Amino acid sequence: MPIKIPNGLPAAETLQKENIFVMAENRARIQEIRPLQILLLNLMPKKIETETQLSRLLGNTPLQVELELIHTMSHESKNTDPEHLLAFYKTFSEVKDRNFDGLIITGAPVEQLPFEEVEYWEELCEIMEWSKTHVHSTFHICWGAQAGLYYHFGIGKQMLPEKMFGVFPHQLDHKRSMLFRGFDDVFMVPHSRHTTVRREDIEAVPELKILASSAEAGVYAISTKRGRQIFITGHSEYDAMTLDAEYNRDIAQGKGTALPKNYYPGDDPKKKPCVTWRSCANLLYSNWLNYFVYQTTPYDLKKIK
Repeated sequence: MPIKIPNGLPAAETLQKENIFVMAENRARIQEIRPLQILLLNLMPKKIETETQLSRLLGNTPLQVELELIHTMSHESKNTDPEHLLAFYKTFSEVKDRNFDGLIITGAPVEQLPFEEVEYWEELCEIMEWSKTHVHSTFHICWGAQAGLYYHFGIGKQMLPEKMFGVFPHQLDHKRSMLFRGFDDVFMVPHSRHTTVRREDIEAVPELKILASSAEAGVYAISTKRGRQIFITGHSEYDAMTLDAEYNRDIAQGKGTALPKNYYPGDDPKKKPCVTWRSCANLLYSNWLNYFVYQTTPYDLKKIK
């Protein structure tokens, strides 16, 4: 089944070339079924890149998904054309009276700041509070996961001695979790962050369950009971060359970032990376949409509470 995206969204051309079933708004209007209403709060600076990555994953399921994009009003994006935001994005004030089957809150390059010093922190808190009564399941990514754990449960983030950067092996802590149904015993996930959350802090909160983790990268997936809130510390949605772009950016800025681990063949940055996480990424988002959104969301969105 397709993902329904706004007419003219740049991601459409890329996804169609990859044989992802994309349906524009004008065609979707004649469909008789109710699509899943998914809201994407895109906090990443390269918004077109992120919306394409997530649309690719959301569109690779048997479910029809209607994607709505929003950005924060309290922060002016310096890396995305204002015309793109005007054409394809809304603000929270424009959607807050609606209910949604799912919400995705992306990561953001602000993790080294205290949460309260982030320019749009108050607006994000308002959205996260709203999500508890207007969204059936919320999926938090990387810094978005840390922000959600801090806001909802008071779990702070901890600075790492060096950037957690690369593609790391993970295992399941909770093997019966439907979010990881069909996963191999070991699966790979990209990470790119300077901070982490401690296992002991999460385990001290009865409402939370650790679903998967990595011996090197730490806790990866956390969920509340019934999956109304899911927190993912890595970047399963990353493209093949995303870490490469981040590495070259850091080197150009003189940051001295180490090579991303388990990424370049032979640790040679001149060689094209071998993707080892794509199948797991597709399965992760497919399972979320199926088991934590489609299977349990009320048909009448007004009944979400």
